[in-house]
Amino acid sequence: MADKKSNKPSVLCCIGDIHGYITKLQNLWSNLEILIGPADFQTARIIFLGDYCDRGPDSKKVIDFLISLPSKYPKQSHVFLCGNHDFAFAAFLGLLPSPPDGTPFSETWKEYEMNETRELWYKGEGYENMHLQGRRWAGRMTGFNRAKNTEYNGSIYDARPTFESYGVPHGSADLVKAVPDEHKKFLADLVWVHEEDDVCIETKDGFQNYKLIAVHAGLEKSKGVEEQLKYLKAKDTRIPKVEALSGRKNVWDIPEELSKTPTAVISGHHGKLHIDELRLIIDQGGGLEYNPVAAVVLPSKKIVRDTD
Repeated sequence: MADKKSNKPSVLCCIGDIHGYITKLQNLWSNLEILIGPADFQTARIIFLGDYCDRGPDSKKVIDFLISLPSKYPKQSHVFLCGNHDFAFAAFLGLLPSPPDGTPFSETWKEYEMNETRELWYKGEGYENMHLQGRRWAGRMTGFNRAKNTEYNGSIYDARPTFESYGVPHGSADLVKAVPDEHKKFLADLVWVHEEDDVCIETKDGFQNYKLIAVHAGLEKSKGVEEQLKYLKAKDTRIPKVEALSGRKNVWDIPEELSKTPTAVISGHHGKLHIDELRLIIDQGGGLEYNPVAAVVLPSKKIVRDTD
């Protein structure tokens, strides 16, 4: 998409997983403004790739910051994608839309019931009709997380810091009352997928325009793209584990059918920075304290970090 007055491609920033680190987010935001220049930054399109909460200490402040952006930067456009951590937070608070076929959320437990004892799923007030991921999020997981090389912090999702940022202990049903209404609205309104038809990206052959799909983890290679987009847009909560928000190897690559209409797929989630032509994965932080939070600026594909 080009700026009509100057014919210059308009700026699109995609910001990776923040995971409760408000200072990193503020520093990254300042660095983006400096790099892009105040005038272009004021009118930029910003896509946040999800995972605003858990692991870092300030989930509440991060959401305050995000909620404030439309009034502070009225000429920018903002897209807030849902990450798997945000999905689970919303599930615990009872903010997910009901399953479209009227089944109770307890149906989502069945496929994963063998993990309930190990992950000590939440069994407090309101659990009887809570989506699987809400129960896992507020569960009690102890021990060492080999994938992250850290101890579990409260649950399989490392949700303790999020509870504490709202002033309640991990796993407490009081969180439902402690989270302000505007935060609940923010979480309820998060989109599971975002599409754009005309995004300018610099390639080895110069500037090219592509379709763009932004989704927290990626699209499954083994399933039809239309089918996936349909349930993501519908926020179909019958699904116990939404692979496009929480998958790993199965969502790393771009589905082959998208090569027919060359499409950029951009995600966070994977704890890595990976730029391979039209597959962009922007999550250098992975929610770890000593890693930077990163963003990519299009069309140039320049990477910007909070530490720059």
